[in-house]
Amino acid sequence: MTGHAAAPRPLQSRRKGALSGRVRVPGDKSISHRAFLFGGLAAGRTRVTGLLEGEDVIATGRAMRQMGARIEREGEAWIIDGVGNGALLEPDGVLDFGNAGTGVRLTMGLLGPYDFTTTFVGDASLSRRPMGRVLDPLRQMGVQVLARSKDRLPLSIRGPRVAAPIEYRVPMASAQVKSAVLLAGLNTPGVTTVIEPVMTRDHTERMLEGFGAKVSVETDASGIRTIRLEGQGELKGVPDFVVPGDPSSAAFLVVAALLVPGSDVVIENALMNPTRTGLIETLREMGASIEAVNPRLSGGEEVADLHVRHSALRGVTVPPERAPSMIDEYPVLAVAAAFAEGETLMQGLDELRVKESDRLAAVAAGLKANGVVHEEGEDWLRVTGRPDGSGLGGGRVETHLDHRIAMSFLIMGLASQHPVSVDDATMIATSFPEFEGLIETLGGELQPAE
Repeated sequence: MTGHAAAPRPLQSRRKGALSGRVRVPGDKSISHRAFLFGGLAAGRTRVTGLLEGEDVIATGRAMRQMGARIEREGEAWIIDGVGNGALLEPDGVLDFGNAGTGVRLTMGLLGPYDFTTTFVGDASLSRRPMGRVLDPLRQMGVQVLARSKDRLPLSIRGPRVAAPIEYRVPMASAQVKSAVLLAGLNTPGVTTVIEPVMTRDHTERMLEGFGAKVSVETDASGIRTIRLEGQGELKGVPDFVVPGDPSSAAFLVVAALLVPGSDVVIENALMNPTRTGLIETLREMGASIEAVNPRLSGGEEVADLHVRHSALRGVTVPPERAPSMIDEYPVLAVAAAFAEGETLMQGLDELRVKESDRLAAVAAGLKANGVVHEEGEDWLRVTGRPDGSGLGGGRVETHLDHRIAMSFLIMGLASQHPVSVDDATMIATSFPEFEGLIETLGGELQPAE
């Protein structure tokens, strides 16, 4: 469990032929982070299989180790012996989260109510990203924040002697903010309440319940969700926790199979939680052949195998209310839209401005570099497609250390007339270390770029 920096590694993709075969994507990133957090906090042992072993998730595991959890890899499984709710130890040294935005924000929430000081650091990309949306509710609970620059890493937090439970209405659609407040509520007396006007991914609520927390969710007639958590209860380890496949990782392979003529691919063990399937819904509206086979439950989550065939796509309008269920998939949707008949309009994208990069600007720049007609607004993107891919490609994309920008444009190169290169592929390992191997297993070609 060590972090490291690597020299840039430019990579190029080119059109080669149909993709085919069966592959399994790595475990879901959101659930993997939470498996380390909840397993490390719960009393007793949690055995996790299918965990995503990307650098971001490993950073979360490393942080939990620094606070007293025992975490070891045994064969295909991770064995976690937790400390018990309320019993985390003050860490020796800083908590270094590398590029892990989810890990650092959720851990800030988890540690907020503890009466000790914790210092959080990250890489250059993470240090530019705003933390205020998580720190604001923690301040309401009595947490003190010390930062060199306004609510950005590096920063330190110190919890109060006794944290105050709050009722917090989440001002934006953000699963990270909701989750941070709920995690803070675990070591806070009384009931912590989160009001969520727009539903976001609900892994935290599902998993808290699975680990024994007393949590309730009510949804009113207008769709507003009220989540209540009883603080200072016992959490128990889960003997056999299976992490479903990451839909954000599966998205790249789904789009590749749709765009490359003649392709026929099965992606096994994909998470089908309704809060995470916005891309599948959108691609089907565009005419995609995506069949969910063998639906089942795994670790309390809905899972299926996705059978994807090359399809002629047409442009659609993606409504803003769908954004929370596919926020990480817009870069690869923009690539799919570049090969669709007509115009695709994506709305409600303001959250993309505060990802690993200004992801909306990075997508627009990548489209421009590869000859795709598009228009970028403050919170929207319009893409005009070219179904046969003629004239597309040939560009070099600046990734801005953003793994999803890198992978999305490498997918573009598999279907465009000219190869596409990215300035750096090293950070793909933060979320999807198997990406290059799986593309090549299906018959795609990736090679070093100049």
